[in-house]
Amino acid sequence: MMFLATSIVTKIAFLILFLLPKSYSSEITKSNSSLPEVDIDLLEFPLNLEYLEAEFFLYGALGYGLDKFAPNLTLGGPTPIGGKHANLGPFTRDVIKQFALQEVGHLRAIQSTVKGFPRPLLNLSAESFAKVVDSAFETQLVPSFDPYSNGLNFLLASYLIPYVGLTGYVGASAKLQDPKSKRLVAGLLGVESGQDAVIRALLYKYKNIKVKPYGKTVAEFTSRFSQLRDKLGNAGVKDEGLVVPKDEGAEGLITGNVLAGDKYSVAYDRTPEEILRIVYGSGDERKPGGFYPKGADGRIAKSHLSKAY
Repeated sequence: MMFLATSIVTKIAFLILFLLPKSYSSEITKSNSSLPEVDIDLLEFPLNLEYLEAEFFLYGALGYGLDKFAPNLTLGGPTPIGGKHANLGPFTRDVIKQFALQEVGHLRAIQSTVKGFPRPLLNLSAESFAKVVDSAFETQLVPSFDPYSNGLNFLLASYLIPYVGLTGYVGASAKLQDPKSKRLVAGLLGVESGQDAVIRALLYKYKNIKVKPYGKTVAEFTSRFSQLRDKLGNAGVKDEGLVVPKDEGAEGLITGNVLAGDKYSVAYDRTPEEILRIVYGSGDERKPGGFYPKGADGRIAKSHLSKAY
């Protein structure tokens, strides 16, 4: 009698699963492999930037990175070079710590959707950032720029990072096919944009302050950084500093530029190739360097490394 009851229950359960709408049953059986290949590539590529952001913000706020905070997320990748505990005030440290934890969440979200890859070798040293700053000003600053020396310097260095990622998410959004992929990228883009907005707003307050000991204003630093990214990206204007000519501001009516956008105040987009040119600091997606001494990972990045000279 009990065997008969169990058999009936089992049959009913199978019948319910069979009759479930496809959208429900697919959520039960769906695996990462069910995503289109283009989606997998475009979701894995930003892991390179998410690793960079997570490590830089973790080291800056806490003095240690993923190896201590969430070693499982590194997937065995090498420890970053030169990350340091930054000399931050309580408010800035609190904000950067929030950013760090958000980036950890981003890594979890992407790795739970696609297989991903181990953390690539990252160069977070003060020397690495100094090279970027020297390139932006087309001269060697004395003393060398150190992002870890104070809160303002750390915010200026932070200006270099989330914005690149958010333009990549804007660029990827139009190419994704699966609704799950689109939802994930929309969510990641929202928070990356928020981080960039916070960084820009904090720096905008000090736009006319001269960064010691260089005698150059915060606004000039951001303009130089944005011009460098446009130059390296080699795809036209997709970046703007905190202060712009009036005719380039929102509606052509203002010089303040706390949020970057095109003539309609719509966010700019970038391709993976443009991003690689920028973060490598080489202007060439086939030539690694900068924050990625051995290059980025994932199929897209590796496809260009295989074409290196």
